[in-house]
Amino acid sequence: MMPKQSLLKGTLILTISSLFIKIIGFVNGIVMSRTLGSEGIGLIMMAMPGIGLILTLTTLGLPVAISKVVAELDSKNDHRGIVKTMTISLTLTTALSVLLSIAAFFGSKIYASYFLTDQRAYYALIAFIPMIPIIGIAAVIKGYFRGKQNMTPIAVSDVVEQIIHAALLYTVMMHLMPYGVKIAAVGAILCSITGEAVSLLYLLFRINREKIKKQERKKPFSQSNEKGKGIFLDLLRTGIPTTTNEFIHSVINIFEPVIITQSLAVSGVASSVATKQYGELLGYAFPLLFLPTFILHSLSISLVPSVSEANAKNNTAVIHRQINQALRLALIVGVPWTIIAYLFATNLTTVIYHSPEAGVYLKIMAPFFLLHYFQIPLESILIGLGKANIALINDVLPTIVSLASIYWLASNPELGIKGVALAFSASVILGTALNFLTVSKLVGFNLYISDLVKVILAGIVMGFGAITSYQYFGGQYSSPYLPLILTLSISLMIYLLLLYSFRVLNFKRV
Repeated sequence: MMPKQSLLKGTLILTISSLFIKIIGFVNGIVMSRTLGSEGIGLIMMAMPGIGLILTLTTLGLPVAISKVVAELDSKNDHRGIVKTMTISLTLTTALSVLLSIAAFFGSKIYASYFLTDQRAYYALIAFIPMIPIIGIAAVIKGYFRGKQNMTPIAVSDVVEQIIHAALLYTVMMHLMPYGVKIAAVGAILCSITGEAVSLLYLLFRINREKIKKQERKKPFSQSNEKGKGIFLDLLRTGIPTTTNEFIHSVINIFEPVIITQSLAVSGVASSVATKQYGELLGYAFPLLFLPTFILHSLSISLVPSVSEANAKNNTAVIHRQINQALRLALIVGVPWTIIAYLFATNLTTVIYHSPEAGVYLKIMAPFFLLHYFQIPLESILIGLGKANIALINDVLPTIVSLASIYWLASNPELGIKGVALAFSASVILGTALNFLTVSKLVGFNLYISDLVKVILAGIVMGFGAITSYQYFGGQYSSPYLPLILTLSISLMIYLLLLYSFRVLNFKRV
């Protein structure tokens, strides 16, 4: 059995794998778009929301809940409790996945008939069904490894899944395209399922090596204080709020485009223009704002079990240290990207999307989204402290405020789509403030002000260096691409060197 990994080491492992997965996923996306075309991609995208909702119901928020419960039980050396946790979770997930897979099989035709504009998407829906039990069971096992604070099996399984998917995709697509887009789309989905299946086999192999049942026999029954019913309730206390949050956001995502376009119509924006502006905001500005979050999502995965274990031991000092490590990392990641996104908003959207208009929205939201980078770990800290219900409220309330603000601001002719950007920014401010105040009230931590000042100072110096570099390279090259790439590279080097010289980056902490 591998030893536990520190919070930062676990985050680093998941971040590296996430970066690798993003690169392979980007290549896979290019292959699919060039072989399937927009029509084939559209068939797959039509099927995904329905299957996504079923997967949310199948996992029932258990991956997060399992990581929390396993970490707490492991801190007490309660191996019998861990076995019970895994038995309950696997039984529940398997039962749900079978029932929902059957429901999906018989309900796909009705769903496609009433909710999908292209009936060929029915075959994509059917093709996705085998993924339901595979992802469900894999999610349970990943929750176990998170709870044991061993992120390596999770990272390896994710990479294996993407490699298998990529290896099959091009060959399968070339052989199936002569049979039509509908069949080729099904083939692309089956490639993904094959990758998921191989990934699950690897996870089963790794968890078998853990030999948790053999460990459990070495402990007398008296050492197990957790009954099956108690563990089940512990899982639901975290799982249900997490699932509810995901479900609410799924529903809101359905109505959000309607509210935005209707609000813009009230302000006098034509339907075609509203659609274009909505695409620029959600399709161009938002992906750039969320670009650094893969690091913070890796952090949040590691945070839940780490905080849960410390909380189970009533070790407030460790909780404070973990909170400060998490917020320092969020600051280190968020500050440079916020400055770059603000200073070069139009340059970025022009070079990447050929849409200078989207740069306006990016510039409006960039300063506020620095807070969002803190919101991600703060929410995980709340879940680790056993306050998933509060995390749910702190997430849903700003979303509701955002929807109300969208109508109020976007219907103003002077603001229009900029009002939507401001509404989203207000939601970020409120959500981060609620999470920060709640965590502060629960554990009463103090931020390391010296690190805060050093990171901000490094960011400011980097910003001036970026402006100077771009002015210089912009005069040397006629192409807009090379000056921006060189500027971003030099800016990152300046920032990292300053952090290292300020002793903010300390690799011994990892």
